Amino acid sequence: MDRLNASLGKWVPEQRLSLRSEDSTRVLRLRPLTQILGLGGMTVMCGWTLVASSFLVIDAVSAGGSRDQVMRAQASFEERLNQLQAERDARAAEALAAQNRFAVALDQVSQMQTQLLSSEERRREMEAGMASVQASLRDAVADRDATLASTDAAGDAADRSGEFSVALDILSGELRSAADQRAEAVQEAEEARLTAQELQVERDQILARNDEILTQLEDAVTVSVAPLDDVFRSVGMNPDEVLRTIRSGYSGQGGPLTPMSYSTRGDAALSQGETKARQIIVTLDQMNTYRIAIEKLPLAMPVRQSFRYTSGFGRRWGRMHEGIDMAGPVGTPIHATGDGVVTFAGRKGAYGNLITIEHELGTETRYGHLNRIRVKAGQRVSQGERIGDMGNTGRSTGPHLHYEVRMNGRAVDPMSFIKAADNVQ
Repeated sequence: MDRLNASLGKWVPEQRLSLRSEDSTRVLRLRPLTQILGLGGMTVMCGWTLVASSFLVIDAVSAGGSRDQVMRAQASFEERLNQLQAERDARAAEALAAQNRFAVALDQVSQMQTQLLSSEERRREMEAGMASVQASLRDAVADRDATLASTDAAGDAADRSGEFSVALDILSGELRSAADQRAEAVQEAEEARLTAQELQVERDQILARNDEILTQLEDAVTVSVAPLDDVFRSVGMNPDEVLRTIRSGYSGQGGPLTPMSYSTRGDAALSQGETKARQIIVTLDQMNTYRIAIEKLPLAMPVRQSFRYTSGFGRRWGRMHEGIDMAGPVGTPIHATGDGVVTFAGRKGAYGNLITIEHELGTETRYGHLNRIRVKAGQRVSQGERIGDMGNTGRSTGPHLHYEVRMNGRAVDPMSFIKAADNVQ
């Protein structure tokens, strides 16, 4: 050791500290090896402090970026969902308009077919009348030839022949008019049939597009429900029981309702679209119910400023630690992690200054070791509202927040609630 100290003394000279009292003087010798070990220890401590601070800063920055990314994804999904809903409504309106035009075209075709049948019936009647007139004319001509020998009867036969000629001309004109009307009716019926076919094609295209939009909506809402299920399962809650509980409190209905009616044509396509639309409505109602339930859960962070996790949930020193500890300066704002009612605000044993908030769905949060309490028992608070300040009261080794979450009176890991918020889309 002496040789080592002698060799190190070239760079680190030996230092001496004199400690004087009233009756004596003591001298402390700081050998080079002792000085190097002390400087090395201080360097290691400073380096460890810098590394730990860097990790905390990186975690805080990454957590903020993740929340912003989740909010942007949620806004983008809601905007896309609104666009799909608007497009679906527009296609449904187009389908209904096309169906109405198709029905009008069918009525026109029916009327034209009726007119065509009536015209055909008149033509047959005129042909029968024409045949009868021609037969009568032939008989008259035969009679005229038979009576040409008689001078007295000659004038009467000529008069009858003229009358038959006039009648024949009238019937011929009526036949030509009936034939023209029949041709016009046939042309109009053909045009109406082509229009009906075009409307049928347009209606089929609109129904296909509507079905595609409904399929996209169905896929989108189905994919969006899965993360919401994971939120409740990750905190130990049964999603079906949560939905039943929320719906029991939101069960009001209106009325009367008038059922929507459709044409008997294309019932299969409309029935399939209606089934998809009803399924989408059911899934959207499930998402809305989940949203209501999430708003009632304590998913926010109680400390929004810089802090350090000093103890997690679980067994510690042979005893159960029923919450998590977040250390920070005295006076750091403490915020409510969810909407609820303050059931206790005061001093309570080892908790020191304690605030207890009762939330819905059987959840409760506790905030211990506070320096100052800013709420009163019975007061209703909202998520994010400041309820107190971080302190060092009760059984505590330094200023920190002891944060607990209880479900139906049983303590659960608060980190499961904090991490579940990242899955909310």
